[in-house]
This record gives sequence, C-alpha cells and structure tokens, in this order.
Amino acid sequence: MWHSENWSDYELLDTSDGERLERWGDLILIRPDPQIIWRGVARHPAWKHADGIYRRSSTGGGAWVKNHLPQSWNISYGDLKFVLRPMGFKHTGLFPEQAANWDWFSDLIRRANRPIRVLNLFAYTGGATVAAAAAGASVVHVDASKGIVAQAKENAALSGLEKAPIRYLVDDCKKLVEREIRRGNTYEGIIMDPPSYGRGPNGEVWKIEDSIDELITLASRLLSDDPLFFLVNSYTTGLSPMTMNYLLDLKVRARFGGVIESGELGLPVTQTGGFLPCGASSRWYREQKGDRT
Repeated sequence: MWHSENWSDYELLDTSDGERLERWGDLILIRPDPQIIWRGVARHPAWKHADGIYRRSSTGGGAWVKNHLPQSWNISYGDLKFVLRPMGFKHTGLFPEQAANWDWFSDLIRRANRPIRVLNLFAYTGGATVAAAAAGASVVHVDASKGIVAQAKENAALSGLEKAPIRYLVDDCKKLVEREIRRGNTYEGIIMDPPSYGRGPNGEVWKIEDSIDELITLASRLLSDDPLFFLVNSYTTGLSPMTMNYLLDLKVRARFGGVIESGELGLPVTQTGGFLPCGASSRWYREQKGDRT
C-alpha cells in the first residue's frame, strides 16, 4: 500500500461505523466512507468535538448536519498550498491520499533533467497539477467543471505557481485527447483520475467500466518518443489495481517497455496504527539512470 509520510496539515485520526474522523489543519471533520465497515471501535476523543459533520441520507445524497467550518481555509503539503471548501457530496476539494502519487511523479520529473510536459486529465482542483509544476514540468490541466478549474488556479497561486507553465482547460477529457492527437501534440507524462460516473460540460456521459479502455488507448498515442510516466487512478470498487495494470501493460508497456507498479493508496490511522484503503493506482514509468534494474 502506498501512503505519504509527509503530511502535517492532514491527519486521519480514527475510523468507525462508516465514518472518518479527520483533522484538516486545525479543523476536525467527520465524513462517511464506505470502506469503513467496522463498528463500535471509535476511541479518539476528537469524535466529540467535530467542527463539521457530513451525513448520508437514507433517500440518497447527504448534507452537512453540523457545519461550524469557515467558508474556506488553507492547508499545506510541503511547499504546496491548497484552499479547502466544504462541498456537497462530502468533499473538501482535496484527496490527501494522492500525495503518495505527487511524491512519486515529482521525483521522476526532477530526476529527468529535461523538459517534461504533463497532461492531467480529470484534474479536479489541481493537486497533481501544482505538484508537477512545482517539480518543473509544464502542465495541461483538464476538467469539465468551470468552478473546479477556477479552484485549481487558486491552488497554483497559493503555491506561488501563478506564472508557472500551466494551461487550464474546461473540456471533456476524451474530446480533448482526440484533438491533441489531431494536432500532433505529445507529452512525457500523463495523469488520469477518472470518476466512476460523470458528465462532460455538454452532457457527455462517462462510465469508467465502459470508457477507460478507449481513453487509455487514445491517451497512450499522446506519449512522446521518450515518455516518462503514465499514472491511472481509480476509486471504483469493481476495478482492482491489477485490472488497470493489465490495461497499461497492453497499451503502454507493450510499446515502450518500462515498469508497471499497481497497488492501493492508503491513509495511516493515528488511533490504531492501521491503514485505511482509499482507492487504487497503476503507475507505468521508464527506468532512469540510477534506478535499480
């Protein structure tokens, strides 16, 4: 399981009865998580002092039933800074488990010692975008939500990257990839963090089981002649890390060689010392000078 040991502004304090107890900066949140099937083991004293509690509704959806949170606040991950906002569907605007991937590809970018162009698809609020830009890459950031892309720009500015070579696009990811193929554009790194289900800016339907094979096939055509990495994330329960591993083996490693690693992302739980699974990633990369063979 991959996890980051570098968080100071985020902490998963405890888990029980389908809920996470989290610290985001100085604020305590309780949010639902379907992976937490164990019951009656809440021990951390902060359960009684939450600033915000999001609860699922029996009829679908949910709401913040307690919300003493500010409209927004900032947290840091090293030199990276992010604005958080309590959103519908329990979100805060950041997935802290992804820091493990930020660390991974940032190291590859820095050690490449050459210009690296990164395409970030389903880029959300830009955690991966600011990490890649801070490591020295130029980035094309693509998401279908105009408001979410605006928040990504905020995060870049907070991180001192307002003048970094980042291009922000509000677009359907598949259509953007198809246009980039026609234009002959290429990238050394590709990141995709697709939702299980979603709609594009013009109502285009995305369902990961039906669409991910085609998208990886198309995106692989955008890799340059000297590519560095290809990262695919999945939060869909039915798609195991090895499913994505197999796709990358067929579409990327068969053409470029290299290495594929696949596994779960996780967050350490302070109260128990265990780890909460938080999705899966498959990582293809080209070995560089100094890597173990």
